Amino acid sequence: MTLFVATNNAHKLEEIRSAMPGFDIRCPKDARIDFDFPEDESSFLGNSTGKALALWRLLGSPVLADDSGLCVDALGGRPGVLSARYGSAPDAAPLDSGDRNSMLLAEMAGKADRNCRFVCCMTLAVTLDRVFVVQETCEGQLLDRPRGAGGFGYDPIVFLPELGRSVAELSPMEKNRVSHRGRAIARMAAVIESIERLP
Repeated sequence: MTLFVATNNAHKLEEIRSAMPGFDIRCPKDARIDFDFPEDESSFLGNSTGKALALWRLLGSPVLADDSGLCVDALGGRPGVLSARYGSAPDAAPLDSGDRNSMLLAEMAGKADRNCRFVCCMTLAVTLDRVFVVQETCEGQLLDRPRGAGGFGYDPIVFLPELGRSVAELSPMEKNRVSHRGRAIARMAAVIESIERLP
């Protein structure tokens, strides 16, 4: 089954492809669509559903979308939906991952509460009126400094106590099993299998 994903993020596409091997996962560029969604909603749900429906309107076929980010308890849930743009000026290019991570750790200096979680909200738009949503988390703790060379984004600074490693120290297979996106994909795959008919 062909499934378009409403993202231009190569890392996300690779994670989804590896976790959904039975699907032909494609991005908007594969359909010669220059897709850009503002992601200006106040929730992961709003951004994920907005992206899915926006791309469905352009394609007219099933679309998968996600919005994800890191929520830190001591910062009132920030960076949250602004995770990819954290620390960036409104009209400037986003900071790279290393700079974002350094800024976040500096903001957290001296704070005892290091609890945080990755959140992933995933939306499947079968039609404009037939929409399925799942949202999952991956609970962790912020490290004092980055650890590991794998993953992307905030992975090097989030420690998973039950595994004794940062997310960036996990193999791709391990990450798909425990991550917020991996868990959301597994649930969404089950939803897709339960749907009687896709157009």
